[in-house]
Amino acid sequence: QVQLVESGGGLVQAGGSLRISCVASGRTFSIYTMGWFRQAPGKEREFVAAISRSGDRTYYPDSVKGRFTISKDVAKNTVYLQMNNLKAEDAAVYYCAATPRAYYSGTDYAKGSKYDYWGQGTQVTVSS
Repeated sequence: QVQLVESGGGLVQAGGSLRISCVASGRTFSIYTMGWFRQAPGKEREFVAAISRSGDRTYYPDSVKGRFTISKDVAKNTVYLQMNNLKAEDAAVYYCAATPRAYYSGTDYAKGSKYDYWGQGTQVTVSS
């Protein structure tokens, strides 16, 4: 099993930046793909970013491309999401996800059903 714990959420002004983190524990050696999703009240869960084991592949939807960056620190079993130029529509609970499977298409990265482990989420609030 793998446990994921997110942290770093909070309140930020529109146009500001925030970095959230996800620490993995347990059978971390089994993890290949990690991703971030978000869900705002009354909306469906939305894919935000994904990264491969080595970090050589990342994927973003158009809604965050150029503003968000996913990265990882393998030694710390931690994945980060740097969010810049935040907008009101970025406000949501952000969830970290992981899977032992390798993906090579944006379609697979973006499907929540392709991930096996999920964190509890961290709230990001953007004030306008």
